[in-house]
Amino acid sequence: MPPSISAFQAAYIGIEVLIALVSVPGNVLVIWAVKVNQALRDATFCFIVSLAVADVAVGALVIPLAILINIGPRTYFHTCLMVACPVLILTQSSILALLAIAVDRYLRVKIPLRVPTLCRRDEPVRCKLWPKSSTLKTRTSSQRPAPPHSRGPGGERGPPLRNPWGRVEPGGRSHSALPSPRYKTVVTPRRAAVAIAGCWILSFVVGLTPLFGWNRLGEVERAWAANGSEGAPVIECEFEKVISMEYMVYFNFFVWVLPPLLLMVLIYLEVFYLIRKQLSKKVSASSGDPQKYYGKELKIAKSLALILFLFALSWLPLHVLNCVTLFCPSCQKPSILMYIAIFLTHGNSAMNPIVYAFRIQKFRVTFLKIWNDHFRCQSAPPVDEDPPEEGPHD
Repeated sequence: MPPSISAFQAAYIGIEVLIALVSVPGNVLVIWAVKVNQALRDATFCFIVSLAVADVAVGALVIPLAILINIGPRTYFHTCLMVACPVLILTQSSILALLAIAVDRYLRVKIPLRVPTLCRRDEPVRCKLWPKSSTLKTRTSSQRPAPPHSRGPGGERGPPLRNPWGRVEPGGRSHSALPSPRYKTVVTPRRAAVAIAGCWILSFVVGLTPLFGWNRLGEVERAWAANGSEGAPVIECEFEKVISMEYMVYFNFFVWVLPPLLLMVLIYLEVFYLIRKQLSKKVSASSGDPQKYYGKELKIAKSLALILFLFALSWLPLHVLNCVTLFCPSCQKPSILMYIAIFLTHGNSAMNPIVYAFRIQKFRVTFLKIWNDHFRCQSAPPVDEDPPEEGPHD
């Protein structure tokens, strides 16, 4: 006979279903946007897709399993353990995806500062390092006349040259303030794919560790034998009855949750420092492109740091309650606090698409195009794959 459902459980189930109905379509829309917009296919957005896949799985898999556990069916120990493990896998995948995003944003800002682009008009190979927006061409000196007052075929020395940002360097050399293609040689699509695969493999290893033996089977078997029962133990399926709190606190929280979160905070602090340092430099009026680049990086970094903040805000309360359970077994935890913590962890999967829509213009434009094309049944103009970005402080 199926267990009866109280009014409180019915309210819990209703809220969980609502979260799932927001999370799954929202994150599917994120994946769809990256698929249709070429401008969203760099490494950062690949990691965002990995994060969205985990959030889709939370809405489609973890929330139904959480509802099942809340009802409390009687089942075998290992069956309940398998029901409890997916949330551990997906949580770890989200953390590692956020860490990969933070590292990627750091490299996008740090590499341009470490590898300045050096170019001369009569050295076309080096000139290839200039970004597309540069007015400097890559034609050889034999294809066009040498510019006045630069080095001619005879080697005579003329006045210094001027680079596209309006900064003149002695001897005809000019330095670029924008990133060279060096970043794309470091963060290649292949390496990004390997990083994503590595994150998921590591997540499965961490999340499935309880299946390898770090669980509460020994305690359950002793209690089962003490009651005079025989055979495989059958229990009311609850998370804390099968998952060891030592695993949740010492291994999951202290090793795989807290250190990555602290590392990400340090990375974003360094990213903001480097960007602010570049934006505070006095540059000429014609050097708008470096300002635009770092302004855009600042805006995206703020949005992704907000994603990190919301993740920490959503998951830390549950881990704090786990610490209380382990270190103070006699302490009473109000059930309402546990339910609020669970709602926060599941609700986090629905937050990210909302942040993308309001904070990242490329996502917002692509979301609107998908809505107009497929849901309003009216065609929209093609997505501008590189729409003008808002200012750094918008």
